Amino acid sequence: MQGDHRAATAKGAATRSHIVDRALDMVRVGGFDGLSIGSVAETAAMSKSGVFAHFGSREELQLAVLDAAAERFTREVFVPALRAPRGLPRLRSIVAHWLEWLRLSEGGCPMVGAAVEFDDQPGLVRERVVFYEERLRAELVRAVRMAVETGDLRADTDAEQVAFELFAIALASHHDYRLLGDASPRGVRALERLIEFHRV
Repeated sequence: MQGDHRAATAKGAATRSHIVDRALDMVRVGGFDGLSIGSVAETAAMSKSGVFAHFGSREELQLAVLDAAAERFTREVFVPALRAPRGLPRLRSIVAHWLEWLRLSEGGCPMVGAAVEFDDQPGLVRERVVFYEERLRAELVRAVRMAVETGDLRADTDAEQVAFELFAIALASHHDYRLLGDASPRGVRALERLIEFHRV
């Protein structure tokens, strides 16, 4: 009986993961507004009741997609960057992987899209977007402070301000690449200018 239960649990988790993957693909191209139990069921080749069994509401599905996007971002941006030495090498690695994530994310970054769609819509989805953006900002601040501690950046460096400017560089790079088709390394150059301004 235990084996049957574990098999059923594993199958359920795999199905849920499949649904979220398809929903994330949809969000990358069409945004969160077009996401519904019905549209995801059609894309995932499932019945509406089958999707509803895993996600009892559209909001629950949207939250699961945000969680999946954040998990992938962490895996593809921060995890590889942790292999770089503390200080500027790690900070540069975070931004390099971040810019690559924005460029390679088919249809665009779902977090950027969610921030635009839900910035003035109170509710759980907006709260989840804010949570992940604040967590990202905190990690950037932490990386900048490490660079100060290692002596790579000046002691008077305002870590919160640098994190803000790094965020601005990433958003501008995403905008230029997605909307204008500009794949020039302006983001990397902006990063280097910012670093040089705060170097010891």
